Amino acid sequence: MSGRRYAIVGTGAVGGYYGACLQRGGAEVHFLLRGDCDYVNEHGLVIESVAGNFALPQVNAHRSTATMPPVDVVIVALKTTQNALLPTLLKPILGPETAILTLQNGFGIEDDIAAWATASAPHPILGGLCIICANKVGPGTVRHLDYGNLLLGQYCADRQPAGHSPLLEAIEQDFRAGQVGVEVVSDLRLARWRKLVWNIPFNGLSVVMNATTVEMMADPNIRRLAEQLMGEVLEAARRDGESLSPGQSRHLPPELVAHMLTHTERMAPYRTSMKIDFDEGRPLEVDAIYGNTVRAAQAAGATVPKIEMLYHQLKAIDRRRNQECG
Repeated sequence: MSGRRYAIVGTGAVGGYYGACLQRGGAEVHFLLRGDCDYVNEHGLVIESVAGNFALPQVNAHRSTATMPPVDVVIVALKTTQNALLPTLLKPILGPETAILTLQNGFGIEDDIAAWATASAPHPILGGLCIICANKVGPGTVRHLDYGNLLLGQYCADRQPAGHSPLLEAIEQDFRAGQVGVEVVSDLRLARWRKLVWNIPFNGLSVVMNATTVEMMADPNIRRLAEQLMGEVLEAARRDGESLSPGQSRHLPPELVAHMLTHTERMAPYRTSMKIDFDEGRPLEVDAIYGNTVRAAQAAGATVPKIEMLYHQLKAIDRRRNQECG
């Protein structure tokens, strides 16, 4: 039984899955929900998983953080398009030493959270990278399709490797108790770059090409474009590492591109999170995933023309769709 109390802020596919795993492992978990709060209070959470289905008949479901108790760890699983709400959302549940762990996609996320969260108290800021294919398929129901591992790292304001802390290792053990495979990484920033190697091509191209991962990998032109985008991420990561830590070899291995392409070929047919947001008429996480990446690459002296082109395409698509909905 964990001695830590968790809050899941954003109980979608990611928050629902990892929060349910934490509760399965014995942690006290409080879930922030919106439309299906009453349903979950009555029926609980159901996880349909390739690793084995499980259900939590009783959960602590809340419509507002105002009804939650103060917690030891806040897990942020909202879309980054809602991050302006975080200072208000988190205020009722932040104790003086509450840690904030973001499981969000994108780059520079921890910098943005630290800018307001550490102003009045030394809240530890942690980052988690979810290596998972999962969708929320109904009220209180998450379908876990593939993978499921989690990378956890400590944020450091100077963007240097932060190593391992007792807090990080304790959270790791709570996830392991819930049957989640976890790797604690020393260099959170480099781990963010690593995930972008997949997210940059496949999230954006799934929207632009209106395709699943299987359809993208089956088309030689899309596959080639994905490979080129991956190469630009690797170069941006290398330049960023050299800029921040001269002589320390903070870079990703070139063979990572082929490795990720092979894994994507073998992946179950998957609609990316950005494609789901687009199909459901929700704002796209363009700036968190693409805008921040382009700005970081440019600051490090890297040229990323294909990523920049995809960024502007997605911005235009998102703006046009929002105008049509408005």
